[in-house]
Parts: sequence; structure tokens; C-alpha cells
Amino acid sequence: MKQSQSKSRAINRPKVSAREIRRRKRLLMATLITCITLAMIGGSLHVMELGSMRMKEMQAKSSYDVADMEQHVRAAGEEIHLQAQHEDTGGATATYTEGEAAALLSEEQWRDLAWMITIPAGVFTMGSDDPRTGEQNRPAHQVRMPAFKIDKYLVTQAEYARFVAANHYRPPLNWVDGKIPQGLSMHPVTMVSWYNARDYCSWVGKRLPSEAEWEKAARGNDARRWPWGNAMNPDNLNTYYKVGHATPVNQYPQGASPYGVMDMAGNVQQWVADRFTPYPGATGDPEIFEPKASDPDYHRGSDEQERLIYRVMRGGSWKSDPLSTTSYHRNYALPNYASNFFGFRCAMDIDAGTGEAVKEK
Repeated sequence: MKQSQSKSRAINRPKVSAREIRRRKRLLMATLITCITLAMIGGSLHVMELGSMRMKEMQAKSSYDVADMEQHVRAAGEEIHLQAQHEDTGGATATYTEGEAAALLSEEQWRDLAWMITIPAGVFTMGSDDPRTGEQNRPAHQVRMPAFKIDKYLVTQAEYARFVAANHYRPPLNWVDGKIPQGLSMHPVTMVSWYNARDYCSWVGKRLPSEAEWEKAARGNDARRWPWGNAMNPDNLNTYYKVGHATPVNQYPQGASPYGVMDMAGNVQQWVADRFTPYPGATGDPEIFEPKASDPDYHRGSDEQERLIYRVMRGGSWKSDPLSTTSYHRNYALPNYASNFFGFRCAMDIDAGTGEAVKEK
């Protein structure tokens, strides 16, 4: 009986035409495509929402309420005029005595900060052929260097305080009543111009490193992109508003260069001795190496001829994008500029001679 009923239902079931099958397949396919499209749109909207949240987070870190403006360093155009006025006062601002400056750190800290690292003589790759990098960084070329010494750490606020006290030198603009803000003694000194950096290095019996010295100390002999290797690692440096300000000079030991030099990527941009000029064999626009009439201090100063050139800065900063922290990236500024992300370190000769390009065979 059951078998008979089954046969009966099979006989009575309406036959679906080939045309109807094709229609149903098209409908199913359209339904699948619609679902996939909606899923993609939903995913895109989610990504956009996350991106928007990230942008708001970055903006919050890099901006501030107008009411808090006095707590922040001004835009470059205003900042350079404030710096010029500040430097015109000379050493009249009250600051530390030599004893007070020496008491800012412990003996152990002073010994650590005095550490210089010897960079051996030899040939290294300077610059990059990466088409994505700025034309001022190209081309890669071989440079032979004599041995030299370079500071392990950036010059700190405390070290600069001893210089200020001993020479009745004007303190940086971002000190408060001539003194380092609380808790920043081991931070790199900032708001220093190229001239300020040069004066400090001379006082301690050293000099600013050359651009080639700086780059060799940062990247070693294997042409690596960052001091620690070829892959960006945000845990190794202070950059891209991750912290929002400079950090102590010994905070990122994992980001040391092959020779053990610290903060060669991020934290603060570092003045070097050289003028900003093209590399041998460069084919880029030469105008990028010339100061612009729009620069706020283009026509200021008694030593106008000297002020009309750019000086090189290296290493990127806590404000920089990650690619600006590569060891071959070159930045620049007029030598009397100062900012809250400008700093420096010193170097010293071992053998006579300066770096020279190695001729290609």
C-alpha cells in the first residue's frame, strides 16, 4: 500500500520545465550575488568606520583644544619668530648654577650618558634606490669612512643644562622659568637650532656628526632600512604620535643600531653638520635643496648668507610618519630653526680624514 502511494505521488508531481529550471538557477545566482555584495558593502563600511575611529584617535593625539594652546609649541611660522626673539635675549634668563645642573642626575646616569661608541672604518651603503623614497635620498652609493666615535645617546636636557649654566647660555624656549620641566631631565633636549647644537658639541670637545657618519652609525654595513633591520617595528621607536612627545633617551634599547647607538629612529630629528646638497649622481629636481622665499626666516639675521642654506636632519621624530624614520631618509631645515622635535648628538674624530664617495668600477 505504501509503495503504491509513493508511486502515485511521483506520478502526480508536476514536471518542471527546462526553462523553469534555468529561471530558478538565475534567481538563486542573483540571490547569492546580492548576499555577497551586501556582505562586501557591510565589511567596507565596517573598515571605514574603523578607519574613521583611527583617524579621530590620531587627531586627538596630534591636536589640542585652543584653550590649551599655551601649553604647546606653536606652528613653524610663529615658532621661528618666537625663537629669534628668545635668542636675542642672550643669557639674561635666570637658570641653573653649575652645581644645581650637576645635581640633576646621579653619578651613574652621568657616566652612562658620557658613553661614546666607536664606529669602525670601512665602506657602507649610503642612500637608497627605492623608487618610493624621496628623490633627496637617491641614489644609493658606496662611501668609505674612517673610524670615528659617536654619542650612544641623544644629548639630554640635563647635559644641556650644564652647558647653559657654565656658559650663561640662553636656555631652550620650552624650559619653564629657565629650568627643565619636571621629570624631563633624561629626555633629549629640544628647541635647539643647528647653531645651539654646534655650540654645545664644541663646548664638550666634540662636534656634530657628518651626515655619512650618522647614517653608518645608524644602519651598519648591510644597508638595512632601520637600525634593527628591514622591517618596521613600532615597538622599537617613538614615532607617529604613538606617545605624543619625546621620551627618555634610554627607553628603546630594542631599537639600537648594529653598533649599539640609541634613538637613531624616532624620538627627535637630529641635526648633523652637513649642508643639504644632492648626492653624487642624483637626477632629481635640484630646487628641493634650495631655501624657499616663503620660509619664515628667509631674510632674517645678520649672517644672512649662512641662513640661506638648509642643514640636514636625520632619524625622524615622535611626530614623523614611519617611512621618515628610515636610516637613509634625509630631512632638512634652516639652521636657526628650532622645534620641540629637533635634537642632536655629538661625534668625535679618531683618524684624520672625512668620508668620501667610492668610485664605481
